[in-house]
Amino acid sequence: MLDRRQTLKAGLATLACAAGPIAARAQQKPRVKIRYNEVVRSMLYAPAYVAIAKGYFDELGLDVTLATAQGGDKSVAVMLSNQADIALIGPESAIYVQNSDSPVKIPIFCGLTSTDGFMLVGREKVDKFDWKMLKGKEILGFRPGSTPLLFLEAALRQNGLDPQADVKLMNNVGIPARVGSWLAGQNQFAIFIEPDASQLELDGKAQFWASIGETVGLADYTTFMATDKYIRENKETLQNWTNAIAKGMAWTAQAPIQELVSTIAQFFPAVKPEVLAHAAERYRRLKIWKTSPVIEPAAMEKFQNILVQGGVLEPSKRVKFSDLVVTEFFTKAK
Repeated sequence: MLDRRQTLKAGLATLACAAGPIAARAQQKPRVKIRYNEVVRSMLYAPAYVAIAKGYFDELGLDVTLATAQGGDKSVAVMLSNQADIALIGPESAIYVQNSDSPVKIPIFCGLTSTDGFMLVGREKVDKFDWKMLKGKEILGFRPGSTPLLFLEAALRQNGLDPQADVKLMNNVGIPARVGSWLAGQNQFAIFIEPDASQLELDGKAQFWASIGETVGLADYTTFMATDKYIRENKETLQNWTNAIAKGMAWTAQAPIQELVSTIAQFFPAVKPEVLAHAAERYRRLKIWKTSPVIEPAAMEKFQNILVQGGVLEPSKRVKFSDLVVTEFFTKAK
């Protein structure tokens, strides 16, 4: 009788041990798949790459698939056609869609960069740069209506130059062809994002002249957005996304440069570590990366000022901060 009781107890114990992992697995929520689309591949987005590489999204149950659009217009297209859940684009995209006839809007819910990340480069080294040196010169710009071009124009105006009359802006070169165009000898000056700017500089193919973002000042430059429908229906997911980005920002702000480079190197397989380090040091020194996902009304107001001055937004078409930015996620970010 005693043997039978001991056997029964042992059997129940075995069942309990087996049931434990099963119960734990049953309580786990299924991972949420996120189709994430970035406008271009750049060191400017390092905190987001950190969040992916260090598993911050995974920790919060998000299964992220990354795609690169190669242009804000293309990112908007995939958002409006429901081919992406979250996109990283310039705020102008959300403003343009807000003012369009599209029934689908793409509000901003989280910030990533504090200002423009492009560098103005020239072909010759100068001891002291003066913006007046650009008068009458050709500058490789960017797609008309895009944030890189609008911020370049703002920097020119701030320094007494008329973008339409005092310089010749070349804005018809596609993103994938810009470096090749410069290497082929076209234009006297250009704007390049990192790590392209550092690669050209270290190769002796360009000389750094000025930071567009440092010149213009703080104005949220690239932001995360989703459709209004997705935001209404996926609040927990977007809060987890924002929390992961906040964690990525905090780590990026304090990590040793070499550790940062090794963490995000997988996103730049063709770029040498010394180039990534050069770019990372510059972005950190210039405070281009945000250290918090919070978007302030004043920064967005300044951004819209730049659009108005650039002639791509009528003053009467300015979008109210409350209609453009959903604040609940970055307000609660951990």
